[in-house]
Amino acid sequence: MGNKVLMKGTEAIGEAAMRANCQCFFGYPITPQTEVAAYMAKKMPALGRVFVQAESEIAAIHMVYGAAGTGVRCMTSSSSPGISLMSEGISYIAGAELPCLIVNIVRGGPGLGSIQAAQSDYFQATKGGGHGDYNMPVFAPSSVQEMIDLIQEAFDVADEYRTPCMIMGDGMLGQMMEPVEFLDRQPRKLPNKDWAATGLLGRKTHNVINSLFLAPEELEQHNTHLQEKYKIIKENEVRYELFDCDRENDLILVAYGTTSRICKNVIRSAEREGILLGLVRPITLWPFPTKAFEETVHHTRFGYLTVEMSAGQMVEDVQLAVNGRAPIGFYGRTGGMVPHPDDILATVKQMVHEGVQVWH
Repeated sequence: MGNKVLMKGTEAIGEAAMRANCQCFFGYPITPQTEVAAYMAKKMPALGRVFVQAESEIAAIHMVYGAAGTGVRCMTSSSSPGISLMSEGISYIAGAELPCLIVNIVRGGPGLGSIQAAQSDYFQATKGGGHGDYNMPVFAPSSVQEMIDLIQEAFDVADEYRTPCMIMGDGMLGQMMEPVEFLDRQPRKLPNKDWAATGLLGRKTHNVINSLFLAPEELEQHNTHLQEKYKIIKENEVRYELFDCDRENDLILVAYGTTSRICKNVIRSAEREGILLGLVRPITLWPFPTKAFEETVHHTRFGYLTVEMSAGQMVEDVQLAVNGRAPIGFYGRTGGMVPHPDDILATVKQMVHEGVQVWH
């Protein structure tokens, strides 16, 4: 391997998933992620694998439920309103402890909104989305290359912990083209899928895939087990990047995905004006990288500025992580509008010069 090729983000998702041994894809077209399905529709049958364009997003996620129950690697992809329709099935999958990958290429909302890039599905992805006490690991790549790398990682995390995982990228990341390479990586040592519903295969009883517990004592025991699993995921699977945080900064930006790339340009522009900035970039949105703030909270003079393509959905997680030890400002654009570096820098200057919280 090692040869770079130019690929659109959505098509790179499909290629990376197939190289990660995805055996089944079930999905439904919705802009701006339709090319994921189109790419896999061409490629999967030629590999002897399963591609199904379902009649709806609701059907697609329940097809994933069924395939995941047999132990094969499977996935779906969609965009914001489509993920909303899948939320019930995602909760079922989490309750039944089935591994799978869900890709959300986020568009502007609420409602049908627009087909432009946004980050306004943060609450949906990290605070549940579906019903019940469940979480799922959510990975937020900032480049097409990182999206490729995180797809393999997400499949592995899903298999290790028997959980659905999500890759959440914005519409810009899905539609841009970048040079990428598909590198061989050391796979995790994963547990056997002796829970899968594959017939008896020498067992005395069938494996049963289920998320229904009519006895409250049994359901509470199951929920306790899930919470213990989520605690282990929080301990082992947090990912983040600290950029220019190994110095005393005037302010530290907090951003993920495409927005973090814009913030890196802001950091360079601010340096030319004598303002030192760092960046905390969450790569896992759940579990949220609280540790990154423990490492940086004493190295910022005027606190943090959260930058998002939303109305500020990540701010409360930043507030919880900082826990009142530093001011937190916010700059965001919504509806598919992309933050401009000059506007972010203007907010930075206001925070630095006035030393107060700023909300835009």
